[in-house]
Amino acid sequence: MGKNNLTHLDVNGTAHMVDVGSKQDTTRLAIARGEVKMKAETLELIKSGVMKKGDVLTVAQVAGIQAAKQTSGLIPLCHPLLLTKVDVDLKLDESIPGVIITALVKVAGKTGVEMEALTAVSVSALTIYDMAKAVEKTMCIQNIRLIEKHGGQSGDVFNEVLE
Repeated sequence: MGKNNLTHLDVNGTAHMVDVGSKQDTTRLAIARGEVKMKAETLELIKSGVMKKGDVLTVAQVAGIQAAKQTSGLIPLCHPLLLTKVDVDLKLDESIPGVIITALVKVAGKTGVEMEALTAVSVSALTIYDMAKAVEKTMCIQNIRLIEKHGGQSGDVFNEVLE
């Protein structure tokens, strides 16, 4: 792939934020997912709500929502977006054992929200780790990936490989 095929590089190879000003506003949606793998005992403490720092799942959910809204401040070439919906869902899964995090982000705009969904999952996972690290430092944040996206020039994308 040549330099001209990379949207965030100009003809000289210099990084720049893509000009999306001429694009039409469309409804765009992205769903990302990831897991925090941990010992069954740690999962039970989270489930019981007895972690020293408080309600792990609620704090991680709010952290993910806040992270989606802050993505352009964290990822240098992301556009600031007026998000219309951010939903972060956390499910306890004893088969991992751990927590499965799913983030859905929606916007009516000129650019997609994949990075916002991935950032929401990542920060939710980091928050779980932070809140539970006193009892387990060997947790593993894993499999953070885009599950699907809708809208925009590239159309719908479904990541069936990792599901």
